[in-house]
Amino acid sequence: MNKSLRKAIIAGNWKMNKTRPEAKELLEAIKPLVANAEGKIEVIACVPFTNLETAINTTAGSNVKVGAENVHFEKSGAFTGEISADMLTELGVEYVVIGHSERRQYFGETDETVNKRTLAALEAGLKPIVCVGELKWERQCNITEEVIARQIKLDLWDVTAEQVKNVVIAYEPVWAIGTGLTATPDQAQEVCAFIRAQLAKKYDQATADAVTIQYGGSMNAGNAAELLAQPDIDGGLIGGASLKAADFNTIVQAAVNG
Repeated sequence: MNKSLRKAIIAGNWKMNKTRPEAKELLEAIKPLVANAEGKIEVIACVPFTNLETAINTTAGSNVKVGAENVHFEKSGAFTGEISADMLTELGVEYVVIGHSERRQYFGETDETVNKRTLAALEAGLKPIVCVGELKWERQCNITEEVIARQIKLDLWDVTAEQVKNVVIAYEPVWAIGTGLTATPDQAQEVCAFIRAQLAKKYDQATADAVTIQYGGSMNAGNAAELLAQPDIDGGLIGGASLKAADFNTIVQAAVNG
């Protein structure tokens, strides 16, 4: 991490977990644990749509921000089951995860729709957490950089240098999500540094240096400190570990002290 250049962010991605009472209980447990992070790093809980209002109310007055797990690219219309950016901002949501590998794998998300969702989120004042990452087969074929470069170009198409300052990039190697596998610190750093180089190529070095790049492949309480010690890893998008207050706090404290 380099906190002098950019914001460090630890974001929990709850996925399809927790009822409203369970969400309130977890957030009430997290709040006092991470209170010391205020002014040092950003702490976010990205929760299911049904928990957003509960999360907004529960975190009010604390340093925990709330994010959604997806957003549609149209303002309104015949899109059954979707949620617009304006609906999220009206609730008080600040961040939104876009293009997570599970959305790409199970729900047909493409780089084109990731780009459209990102632009819609930015237009509405949301801060997108845009996920990129390679499949296991792609890594084995030594095309990780080709895959990542393509995603950065397409997912951020028409996103201006000014707008990208409000974008967080989450590097999530697909082979490390929900598998228990984790990229080594060197592997994660290598790709995060490559992402920053692609941003510098697309914009300029100063802009690239200001963008937060998270690692999101099974970061947990045991490996967080080592991953966060890497110069181009500015935080984490945390899956399973974000559902346990103590584990999530361990990761937050690793970022606070890093």
